[in-house]
Amino acid sequence: MTNPLLSTAALPAFAQIKPEHIGPAISELLQEARAALAQATDEATPADYDTLARVLSVATERLGAAWGAIGHLNAVANTPELREAYNAMLPAVTEFYTQLGADEKLYAKYKAINAGASALSPARQRALQLWIRDFVLSGAELQGAARERFAAIQEQSAELGQKFSEHVMDATDGFALYVSAEQLAGVPADVVAQARATAEAEGKDGHKLTLHYPCYGPVMQYADDRTLRQTLYRAYVTRASEFGPPELDNSALMQQLLMLRQEEAQLLGYPSFAEVSLAAKMADSPAQVLGFLRDLAAKARPFAERDLSELREFAASSLGLSDLQAWDIAYVSEKLKEARYAFSDQEVRQYLTVPRVLAGLFDIIQRLFKVTITEAQAEVWHDSVRFYELQRDGQLVGQFYLDLYARPGKRPGAWMDEVRSRWLRPGGQQQTPVAQLVCNFSSPSADKPALLTHDDVTTLFHEFGHGLHHLLTQVNELGVSGISGVEWDAVELPSQFMENFCWEWEVLQQLSSHVDSGAPLPRALFDKMTAAKNFQAGLQTLRQLEFALFDMRLHGEPGAEARVQAVMDEVRTEISVVPPPDFNRFQHSFSHIFAGGYSAGYYSYKWAEVLSADAWSAFEEEGVFNADTGTRYLQSILEMGGAREAMENFKAFRGREPKIDALLRHQGMN
Repeated sequence: MTNPLLSTAALPAFAQIKPEHIGPAISELLQEARAALAQATDEATPADYDTLARVLSVATERLGAAWGAIGHLNAVANTPELREAYNAMLPAVTEFYTQLGADEKLYAKYKAINAGASALSPARQRALQLWIRDFVLSGAELQGAARERFAAIQEQSAELGQKFSEHVMDATDGFALYVSAEQLAGVPADVVAQARATAEAEGKDGHKLTLHYPCYGPVMQYADDRTLRQTLYRAYVTRASEFGPPELDNSALMQQLLMLRQEEAQLLGYPSFAEVSLAAKMADSPAQVLGFLRDLAAKARPFAERDLSELREFAASSLGLSDLQAWDIAYVSEKLKEARYAFSDQEVRQYLTVPRVLAGLFDIIQRLFKVTITEAQAEVWHDSVRFYELQRDGQLVGQFYLDLYARPGKRPGAWMDEVRSRWLRPGGQQQTPVAQLVCNFSSPSADKPALLTHDDVTTLFHEFGHGLHHLLTQVNELGVSGISGVEWDAVELPSQFMENFCWEWEVLQQLSSHVDSGAPLPRALFDKMTAAKNFQAGLQTLRQLEFALFDMRLHGEPGAEARVQAVMDEVRTEISVVPPPDFNRFQHSFSHIFAGGYSAGYYSYKWAEVLSADAWSAFEEEGVFNADTGTRYLQSILEMGGAREAMENFKAFRGREPKIDALLRHQGMN
């Protein structure tokens, strides 16, 4: 039987991939890629863009597609056997890509091509610029022992990042608390039913609570039992720390990763890893980022202090809680919101079923970007996963997988990932892009569709924004197609932009249908939601800024690896108005910066929010479904991908550089 990872089919055979396929397939593909690199760097091979694409890019793209499919399964369908097979090949794959990115002969070829770049298309010129920059950042100019050490750092960092992620997943999956129905007083009925069903499936009495967010979130928000909330909170914020199983403690991994990153920076001639990270971003320097974060914190702080004061006053006067604690915040906030705005998230949730929300989302995409979305057939990794195609004028534009529900063995959070990118392949074949969109929502029950909170809907729209950035590109060069080549602090623009639709009355009417009656969301309830839109915006803003400042300081200050908790404490003292308990170990599960590519880049969420809010203000001015505005946004930003600097894309759409005014106005902090 043919190894499914070696198939030449357009889409991965996810259902057929087994752990035993990984080693043989990746070994063979690595051998092909090494041979391609040798041929590309041979003196007889001309320094020509098309030649290198034909000789090298074809082989490396095939390796990347297979390894990407394995990495994806490792994240969404993890088993001990798959993890072992993945980890066994991780060093060899990391070694190859490190070698590829630092190969002196290949670097020389690209520099030779760049010398005559004026004859190339703008997209190819941009791709060359980025490749040459990345060669330098990948150690191509290092020699001797420094070069060997840089390669060793890459391999070790990849292994440590994978281990960090595994520890978080295992700590999340490893927790279970069985409680009675009485202890779940106040918790939504469907969450209680799911907890009971999970316990029954294991042959256990009571209700099984886990740290997966579809369970953890509602319990923290609605459970009247304060002791239960405290127990769950402590378990959640101490995941993968010294307070849990020693074999899952991420303390040493964080220190090692930070040390390696600082050493990498020194080898490359940078004072800190933060400087390395920003070399490929819009922001100019760590000082500029720190200034941006602290300026925004100063603007948000008065609103956060007001939010906290109101919360404490309400907790004392209405709930008898005179000592508001971290495990009370979500609960008291929900009660205050219900009292002030006369609605609850649970009430809204009854109107937001997955089938209706998806239909409404697809309609928006179709109206705005002139594409059609239809369900199609493909091999998937779980029976709840769906597959869709985008077409325009009868032509295939792209395809995507949709994996919405939380389950054991699936990494927490929500993300978009690439299966393949748009590319005019050597030989003239047009390759269309394929994406994976992953969330962790509550599953449907036996007789009812899955229900989403309004926050869930916003998350779904966010990930679709990333997906559209990848899928709607018209760029045919691999290095700058879709999200490739887009500065990391601009890549959140399209995702955050899409969130704005979730607050439009016309849109909410399309997205809503009561799970029992089928009635759309009432206008009166929408008005209450709108009134509450910026509820605790100050607190939420400071929370994001706290994470971003911690990340930038951690990667920008030599010696920070030895004082991770101290840096966290200092940042909280500076930023937070709600100091968490001493046992809080948020950083031990902060996968974004330790295992997810956001190291010295978490500020990007707020940086890009300035861009997205300003971009959305054009739709506010010209009409949410204004065809001309939608076309301009599509052509200036989504279709251009990384073929132009993000600032140039933004100015092409908006006619000027971004301003912070729209962000402050949207969040009620102006």
